[in-house]
Amino acid sequence: MARIAVFGAGGRVGRHLVAEADGRGHQVTAVVRDPAKYPGLAAGNVTVVAGDVTDPAGVAAAVTGHDAVISSIYREDIDAKELYGGAARALLAGLGETGVGRLVVVGLASTLETEPGVRVLDAPDFPEAFRTFSLGHAAGLDVLRSAPDGVDWLVVNPPMSFEPEGTRTGRYRRYGGQLPPGGGRVSHADFAIAVLDEIEKPETHRTQLAIAD
Repeated sequence: MARIAVFGAGGRVGRHLVAEADGRGHQVTAVVRDPAKYPGLAAGNVTVVAGDVTDPAGVAAAVTGHDAVISSIYREDIDAKELYGGAARALLAGLGETGVGRLVVVGLASTLETEPGVRVLDAPDFPEAFRTFSLGHAAGLDVLRSAPDGVDWLVVNPPMSFEPEGTRTGRYRRYGGQLPPGGGRVSHADFAIAVLDEIEKPETHRTQLAIAD
């Protein structure tokens, strides 16, 4: 049994991550900005606490005594580069201060490569409406890539088709930092399985990992 902190635990992906970790018998700290908005989140082995993933001191306070941290965050009120870059810096600082060694961040399919050195978001026909959000995730990834060796980080990326209500099959495939063939698809539930597998038995380190069925 591990102690796992999940930032963004109230979101659609975050709830699946919390449920998967709880179902495996881990002690889960669900970190959200306002616990009052998530009255049903505290159940089983889950404790809900308030925290700000962009604040290094707040991160350190939330993760002290934990074995691993998962970040699955989204906000509309902050510029994407500020959010994901700031969160990456705060997570690295907070985990470095408290000695938590494993960090798994939920990424975005558009930061994956379609060929060596070419990301999905680099395509000439990539939708402009999604570019800022994608560049924000890319900024967070750049921060992680420049991190010292103290934190064993991993960005786990969903494929292009990411299905909130998809079936939990218990199966998935790993595609490294490459976009899965055809863009790929996976349910939130199966994605959560892949993330928790990387918490329990880390196989991939300090890079990106794409997941699809």
